[in-house]
Amino acid sequence: MDQKKVAFVTGGSRGIGAAIVRRLAKDGFHVVAVARSADKLSEVCAQVKDAGGSAEALACDIADSQALAGAIEKIAEAHGRLDVLVNNAGITRDGLILRMEDEDFDQVINTNLKSAFVAIRTAARPMMRTKGGRIINISSVAGVAGNAGQANYAASKAGLIGLSKSVAKELAGKNITCNCVAPGFITTDMTDVLNDQIKDTVKGHIPMKRFGVPDEIAAAVSFLAGADSSYVTGQVICVDGGMVM
Repeated sequence: MDQKKVAFVTGGSRGIGAAIVRRLAKDGFHVVAVARSADKLSEVCAQVKDAGGSAEALACDIADSQALAGAIEKIAEAHGRLDVLVNNAGITRDGLILRMEDEDFDQVINTNLKSAFVAIRTAARPMMRTKGGRIINISSVAGVAGNAGQANYAASKAGLIGLSKSVAKELAGKNITCNCVAPGFITTDMTDVLNDQIKDTVKGHIPMKRFGVPDEIAAAVSFLAGADSSYVTGQVICVDGGMVM
């Protein structure tokens, strides 16, 4: 049986997810990095191993509930434990509400919210067996304050907050915490496509006048995954440069 604590991170192939994988590995976890494609995951895991950490890549479509639940069960059985679950993977299908198709709404809700529900329901069992665990859901400031043109995305991220607070109450007695990290505008592939004018406009609404970086989100996840957060549950930590106050 593996004695190293195990963390399961979805959307671990790039951006915020890759930063979380690297940070948790640095913290001493064996990290299972999950994404649809194994190619980029392998690069992230190689970086972890080069830095002296422990990680493995697992290709899985988290929108497939059966596949996701099976993957979590397989990892927990293989390592004899599952200590941390980070639901980070997400998609966008932006559009104004009057033009948004049902499919665009459903895909975002299924990938961003339902997958977290399935993952939490599955991961809770091995966590209960080892009498403790950390569940961390990556929400968004859009889920806290809303965002025009992102009704589906904001709904999914707000749903994560409600889900997290409910799970926190249900599992607190089992020594399992559940919290949210809500990033603001972070320098990732998603924000790189914005032109300079839009970026400058957005920065004008951020008190710190800059975008965040993935490592700053990973630092918040590191805290919530560690021993120092043992009495923190049901909370939303906004890492947004002061956008939401």
